[in-house]
Amino acid sequence: MIRCPCRTLAIALLVVFAGAARAQPDPESASGRTKHPVVTAKRYMVVTANSYAADAGGAILARGGSAVDAAIAVQMVLNLVEPQSSGIGGGAFMLHFSSRDGRVSAWDGRETAPAAAAADRFLGPDGEPIRFFDAVVGGRSVGVPGVLRMLEAAHRRHGRLPWARLFQPAIDLAEKGFDVSPRLSTLLRRVRMLQLDDTSRAYFYEMSGAPRRAGTVLANPELAATLRAIAAGGADAFYNGEIARDVVAKVQGSVGPGDLAAEDLAAYRAIEREPLCTRYRKWKVCGAPPPSSGALTVFEALGVLERTSLARHPARSPQAVHLITEAERLAYADRDRYVADPGFTYVPVEGLLDRAYLAGRARQIRPDSSLGRAEAGVPKGADLARLADDESPELPSTSHVSIVDARGNAVALTTSIEFAFGSQLMVRGFLLNNQLTDFSFMPLRDGRPVANRVQPNKRPRSAMSPTMVFDAGGKLVMVIGSAGGSTIVNHVVKMLVGTLDWGMSLQDAIALPNFGSRNGPTELEIGAGVDAWAAPLRALGHDIRGVEGTSGMHGIQRSSAGWRSGIDPRREGAARGE
Repeated sequence: MIRCPCRTLAIALLVVFAGAARAQPDPESASGRTKHPVVTAKRYMVVTANSYAADAGGAILARGGSAVDAAIAVQMVLNLVEPQSSGIGGGAFMLHFSSRDGRVSAWDGRETAPAAAAADRFLGPDGEPIRFFDAVVGGRSVGVPGVLRMLEAAHRRHGRLPWARLFQPAIDLAEKGFDVSPRLSTLLRRVRMLQLDDTSRAYFYEMSGAPRRAGTVLANPELAATLRAIAAGGADAFYNGEIARDVVAKVQGSVGPGDLAAEDLAAYRAIEREPLCTRYRKWKVCGAPPPSSGALTVFEALGVLERTSLARHPARSPQAVHLITEAERLAYADRDRYVADPGFTYVPVEGLLDRAYLAGRARQIRPDSSLGRAEAGVPKGADLARLADDESPELPSTSHVSIVDARGNAVALTTSIEFAFGSQLMVRGFLLNNQLTDFSFMPLRDGRPVANRVQPNKRPRSAMSPTMVFDAGGKLVMVIGSAGGSTIVNHVVKMLVGTLDWGMSLQDAIALPNFGSRNGPTELEIGAGVDAWAAPLRALGHDIRGVEGTSGMHGIQRSSAGWRSGIDPRREGAARGE
């Protein structure tokens, strides 16, 4: 068994051009496909990106724990076994459904910028944006982590088992060690900048510099001690005292030092918000509101699609893909112009989802040609001329968890540290996020402010899209979400169209080739059998770009027997249920 302290790493990812004018690093690199069996259950189910986490969540549910209880246990284990994607050094958005009163609530655990943050945070001396990797690596990119405050607040409302008990699976596993997964080992093999943080290097790599191999038993006693302190003292043990002191010291003393202060951690609060819900055909669909742009962008795309001829085209046909990607272009154009932290800027949510506005947007779609690049519209209450477009890359790392407990309560949790391995800084056994790079690097364009610019105490815009679907009678029918950075929106749209329009099982909808547009090229998943789509789409004017399969779609769907899983074959997902 290998026991070691912990160091920073920076992952080198492929560069994909999202248009002639700008380049964006990829999300977490692809690591192959695995066919996962569909799991069915009558009473409860949990679906996660890793089998250790699914085991922990399933055990909590078996003991009578609530969906929120299971989500806490799952998140703590994911922090250990899938550290590239999420953890207590990051943030999350969560939906909760209460079967007792039929209420959906949205929980905002998004990171915040330090009080000292300035709008020019990611600009060089020449006034131009610094290189993306220079911004990511180090303390400058670290926001105040939010996931623990959010989970604690939700547990006070919806927990059934004691807080401390929920940490024990992760503590035990961190002390005894876990088998490094093939995906984690694959990502470590692709790391280039290995010398920037001694703690991460010592934990993730051998003395020779070789990454930990798949199957290596890796323990994390530092994380076990951290989790034990939080289990005993609640989230205050993280946001105040020795852990907070060490986080601040790491951020301020790192490469590219940041200005995070102890006062920023102590002042952080999670927010319970009203969920965003809409009608799509005969279903009610709910998601997280701004500062997440996920639900709003998904709902706008669906609202446009509802007013097209999508229903007349066969599933998986080039014509259907054309309509879906065109609707996404229009939705992303509005997202880039208007969506940011609602505490700092007015987000015209009602205007963007107004039926007349959506009808007008849908009329821009032509059956015989692509828009190429859509322009932002002018929804009711918005001032188009006042704001400039944001072009922040917004990458994962991210993970999604779907849970239904034995009482019918449900959780959709999307959790992230943004880039693969976050800011590349490790402290007390966990990695720190780089979520501040989700802000626009440019605060102004042509003299106009960007809504998603850096401001003190502000939450950066996100694409995380935890989603729940209800039938006409109000019965919960799906709990879904995905990893994938700004492509999360496209993945969720694909799942919803696949199940609600094309009548597929959730598993089959997830396994479909990934496709979409973020108001740039039409992106088609490499090696997923989409060759038959490419030529017809090019004939319609689509600029086709091949992308890796880097999604992480995980969900639960109601069936005649109870519940059945949907697990992304592009990740190491697992489901547990009874």
